[in-house]
Amino acid sequence: MSLGYFSYPLPQNEPVLSYAPGTPERAALQDAIQKIKSKQLDVPMYIGSRAVKTGKKVAIHPPHETAFTVGHFHAGDVKHVHMAIEAALKARESWADMPWEDRAHIFLKAADLIATKYRYMLNGCTMLGQSKNAYQAEIDSACELIDFLRFNVHFLGEIYKQQPISAPGMHNRTEWRPLEGFVLAITPFNFTAIAGNLPTSAAMCGNVVVWKPANSQVLAAQMIMRILKEAGLPDGVINLIYVDGPTLGNACFAHPDFAGVHFTGSTGVFNNMWKTIGENIGNYKSYPRIVGETGGKDFVIIHKSADAEVAATALARGAFEFQGQKCSAASRAYLPSNLADSIKKKLLAQIASMKMGTVEDFSNFINAVIDEKAFNSITRYIDAAKKDKKATILAGGKYSKKEGYFIEPTVIEVKDPKYRTMCEEIFGPVLSIYVYDEHKFDETLALLDATSPYALTGAIIAKDREAIVKATSRLRNSAGNFYINDKPTGAVVGQQPFGGARKSGTNDKAGSMINLYRWLSARTVKETFNPPTDYTYPFMK
Repeated sequence: MSLGYFSYPLPQNEPVLSYAPGTPERAALQDAIQKIKSKQLDVPMYIGSRAVKTGKKVAIHPPHETAFTVGHFHAGDVKHVHMAIEAALKARESWADMPWEDRAHIFLKAADLIATKYRYMLNGCTMLGQSKNAYQAEIDSACELIDFLRFNVHFLGEIYKQQPISAPGMHNRTEWRPLEGFVLAITPFNFTAIAGNLPTSAAMCGNVVVWKPANSQVLAAQMIMRILKEAGLPDGVINLIYVDGPTLGNACFAHPDFAGVHFTGSTGVFNNMWKTIGENIGNYKSYPRIVGETGGKDFVIIHKSADAEVAATALARGAFEFQGQKCSAASRAYLPSNLADSIKKKLLAQIASMKMGTVEDFSNFINAVIDEKAFNSITRYIDAAKKDKKATILAGGKYSKKEGYFIEPTVIEVKDPKYRTMCEEIFGPVLSIYVYDEHKFDETLALLDATSPYALTGAIIAKDREAIVKATSRLRNSAGNFYINDKPTGAVVGQQPFGGARKSGTNDKAGSMINLYRWLSARTVKETFNPPTDYTYPFMK
């Protein structure tokens, strides 16, 4: 029964806490970290109403302190995938029929719980599980996730208001129904906010979800699930499982009720998923929605009119915050010949001042990369550059996995603009730079655009307005998020909807209405008040 039209005004972005010395949040976060470390966690899967423990335990080690065990999670198999699908489909009808305001208030309450009661615990889980420093955890697992939940409630309310016009004697309306089936959410290690947004944005629209996080993000993922349950999320609406990718895909992509996938991860995995879905298209009740944000080879192009200090800082932060493991991290930079020496000098001075180590020492800017596989992949690029005459290591280049997966922030200067570290996604603390002739800005824009198959983020650093206009126009398809005089990272929900095209994904812009439309299926209903009783028309007389 509808008792009124309920409105959810545009929210304010969650304020970012500083964690400066002497602040209460600093003490609260340090206390939360110690609480998490004081007792090993035993993390179940959440399927329907059950907390499932399989006995197949996988240890959780902080990437920066691999000798320490935070806890264990219980790994599942294909049986648990089917259990999750069944639990989701069982919950589907009652969840879809729940009034919008009641669904909305579950997610608003979850946002409030993260902002208050669980802020430091969720940040602590992100710091320990993913090796993020206090500030990177705060802008991710607190602020961005809170913003996703609150802004998506507002955006979905605005979508529900969108209705067609009606002519005299009849009325039209649009129902924004959920998809028919279940949605699969596959989330990455690098952002707790993405891990929380992918399943909840689909669920908010009335869908039921099977959620598989990255194994290296389980510590924070299970915390999100516990918060959602405390906020009142009904059993089976979101089902959290820990299984390997092939097992998940074989079960979900073969199921007739598979309705869509919300994915963030590698381009190769996304390509394979798309191919599998296409091969199974005849088995599905409806055409699945495929939404993905994938790889990036994000650029910074610096014009001869740029401020060298601004350029160096954009590179230092853009390339090395969270060890370069952001989808948007600056990975290749083009320096004009007139400013190259000055920018390099300032950049190397900033890097030399960066401290590296555990997240519990708040003075550390650099922490560890996520796991041994990533460590080995990144260091192979560094080792190859050390031996190649076309490349010069200007900073960093050292690494160790004795206590954790530590890699120094590394800058590689290349003579060949198509050198592999300028083209291939490395996903680590490695920045490649190429010095171009300051008088060949137009040619360098064309070079930049043709170098990488990705198009996620990019930036122009310049004072010259004509150069800014030219780069903005020429690179229109080179990045889904483009920054002027700033680093190419740090998109804020409601301010810079995030996503890229080409091989960087479907550009469905997380944190906007664009993304939510993908999890809705419109039904138009026409009601005629005075139906005709004669088939003939006046022209027939």
